[in-house]
Amino acid sequence: MKTLGYYNGKFDEIENMSVPMNDRVCYFGDGVYDATSSRNYKIFALDEHIDRLYNSAALLKIKIEQTKEEMTAILNEMVSKMDTGNNFVYWQVTRGTAPRNHIFPEDSKANLWITITPKEVIDVYPKIKLITMEDTRFLHCNIKTLNLIPSVMASQKAKEAGCDETVLHRGDRVTECAHSNVHIIKDGVFMTAPTDHLILPGIARIHLIKACKKLGIAVDETPFTVDDMMNADEIIVSSASTFCRSANEIDGVKVGGKAPELLKKLQDEVMREFYEATE
Repeated sequence: MKTLGYYNGKFDEIENMSVPMNDRVCYFGDGVYDATSSRNYKIFALDEHIDRLYNSAALLKIKIEQTKEEMTAILNEMVSKMDTGNNFVYWQVTRGTAPRNHIFPEDSKANLWITITPKEVIDVYPKIKLITMEDTRFLHCNIKTLNLIPSVMASQKAKEAGCDETVLHRGDRVTECAHSNVHIIKDGVFMTAPTDHLILPGIARIHLIKACKKLGIAVDETPFTVDDMMNADEIIVSSASTFCRSANEIDGVKVGGKAPELLKKLQDEVMREFYEATE
């Protein structure tokens, strides 16, 4: 198939799929999601993404019907049905289907959605442009919730500014981007925000830290400021689909470019791991 959608055991091309209007996602965005890439029909870092999905669901008191093993099998089977092995793999779990009521329904079962769409592996080496924006999202950013309107608005602002992503900050502290984590390199140290309630614990972030440790690059998981970022040797944006991209402009100001060899070593190692895992 060229694309593939799944809803509670039913699947077809995405344009042929439909979902109930009373799915709580329609009223409240009441659910959680995760996403990653597949290459050669192999889904990258699937176990880590599934663990994060179940953790997000538990924090919202959503009981997923499938076990982790069953979820893994469903996702792998879906990817195997695609015409191409290189895809964007997205799945979400909503609290269930019930008449609109803010209170959790007592007897509904969680709904599982999956979409698989073709996507080639991104080139991580070209530079990107960023803007900054005050982080006005709620205080549960560690949950990969479906309530993404603040991130949508921040992403749209970046597009309208001719940029690729928005870096969010609370006061002077950098948190993360609209749909990515953000890190810096300064004096040979990889600096990344701690995984508290203000950022999503990115899977790509985990693999970047792993790459740093393999390469002997020191890692500092403490908050850094907007000023720290603007004066960093390199600024790195990471996500499941962009891996490890670097910025050369923020708010129209030229930044980074002071540690190109170290940056490329890190990018090369991240991509080496991805290609090796998806051979």
